[in-house]
Amino acid sequence: MAWMIVSDSSCDIRELRPLSPGVQFSLVPFKVRIGQREYVDLATLNIPQMMQAMTDYNGASTTACPSPEEWAERFLQADQVIALTISSNLSGSYNAAVAARAMVLEEYPDKQIFILDTLSCSGALASAALLANRLIGEGAGFEEVCTALREQSEAGHILFALASFDNLAKNGRVSKVVGFIAGRLNMRVLGKRTPDGKIDFFYKTRGEARVLARILEQMDRDGFDGSLPVQIAHCDNAAAAGMLEHGIHAKWPQARVLIHPCGGLCSFYAQDQGIILTY
Repeated sequence: MAWMIVSDSSCDIRELRPLSPGVQFSLVPFKVRIGQREYVDLATLNIPQMMQAMTDYNGASTTACPSPEEWAERFLQADQVIALTISSNLSGSYNAAVAARAMVLEEYPDKQIFILDTLSCSGALASAALLANRLIGEGAGFEEVCTALREQSEAGHILFALASFDNLAKNGRVSKVVGFIAGRLNMRVLGKRTPDGKIDFFYKTRGEARVLARILEQMDRDGFDGSLPVQIAHCDNAAAAGMLEHGIHAKWPQARVLIHPCGGLCSFYAQDQGIILTY
């Protein structure tokens, strides 16, 4: 039976290779609106151009999650569907996927559609897609894949190392006071997800080296042992991602580290020099 692994575009990988036999991978895109222009978050998006437009525009920019119809289009393409969404407390993407599942199952009740609210974003969705693809290739059944994805999601961690907070504050993802103060003081701030999938900024400092060192300390506190892959997404900050990879390998030599640029949505919120790390 055909499988579809579909994620909203808060997942920063744009393709899944190599795909296991019988598996498709697809993204449903967020949209970023800057003034009168809309940017669709797919592999063809020119992210530097979008970021420059955001810098040049004086007003507030906004994002829109995928519609139920976009999710439903993917759900119709396979008998067994694994759908991955950004935290339901950060976006309406999960609710749109749930609505799409109800629409599709009403007409095709034999389809199996699992929707994972990752309570996270970025590398958490990438890791889930990689795990699902591997398990399917090993012959795992639908329920086995779903259980493994739930367990990985519950055990995972995500950290946000940000230098700019304008869009998070303007769009209600963090306190405007926090965003204003951090920006004016030229602070680097480290955040993590809360149990309900929101963002809690818990550490601030001046200088990138200090915040990177604090990331390694937090990974140690969280019990990271190097056995699971680490995903590092960056917004035009390959140098910091490389430094972080070096620090991880110095502490956990066996760890597998995957580095990739942020997609459109995560670039919009992480902004210039931002780092998103999942493990």
